[in-house]
Amino acid sequence: MLYYASKVFGFFAIPSNFVILVGITGALLLRTRFSRWGWRLTVGSLVLLAVIGLSPVGNALIVPLEERFPPWDHGRGAPHGMVVLGGALSPDVSHARDTVALNEAAERLTTVAELARRYPDARIIFSGGSGAVLFAERPEAEFALRLLERLGVPRGRVIAEDKSRNTVENARFSRELAQPKPGERWVLVTSAYHLPRAIGIFRKAGFPVEAYPVDWRTRGTGDVLRPFPTLGEGLRRTDTAMREWIGLLAYWIGGQSSELFPGPVRGAEM
Repeated sequence: MLYYASKVFGFFAIPSNFVILVGITGALLLRTRFSRWGWRLTVGSLVLLAVIGLSPVGNALIVPLEERFPPWDHGRGAPHGMVVLGGALSPDVSHARDTVALNEAAERLTTVAELARRYPDARIIFSGGSGAVLFAERPEAEFALRLLERLGVPRGRVIAEDKSRNTVENARFSRELAQPKPGERWVLVTSAYHLPRAIGIFRKAGFPVEAYPVDWRTRGTGDVLRPFPTLGEGLRRTDTAMREWIGLLAYWIGGQSSELFPGPVRGAEM
């Protein structure tokens, strides 16, 4: 029940969804005795859409997330294992088209294929089930295994975790499969903006991992003041960033993250 409640809350917490609902509410009030408020809400929603869609708000929100962890240092030697989080493909499209339909986070999987060749003795766990609420989906792990095999990673080398629906379950189920021993080094491969929340959750689950950021959406701190050329790009960036910030707060309050804004640990992620 808590999982479904979080999905409902998450829908309304997304800026673009919230602003549109405000606009619709305003439009519905226009023919009532609250028409003055209707106009205010309608015009206000249009202004907010323009601000969060065209201004640098989305970049300003996501840059601190992406800059939280530095690139992983290969000079520290080979890891004992790696966990790659799902979110790099679309299971519903993949199933319907009988192929592997990647999305903009595809670097999560292509990086793991590269790491597999570079560190042939490292164990690999792909963690990704289905987070669908309204429609049934095949687990993402099924299609990720297919793609990794095409990229030269033997299927028998990858441990598939296909039950998780969110990052908390990613951490819990991956730890059960990895059974990490004291002194082992595991890397967590996921989008740079998602790493603060993911690292905090893995630490809380008792699975210390080193951050391996991929899939950057910005060029760095210089993009903080960079506006967007189209409304759609800005809205997507703002939605992505706000989802992470809200998730950081919610998981910390709920006791599922080690800290509010997890960062590198000296000697580990540095």
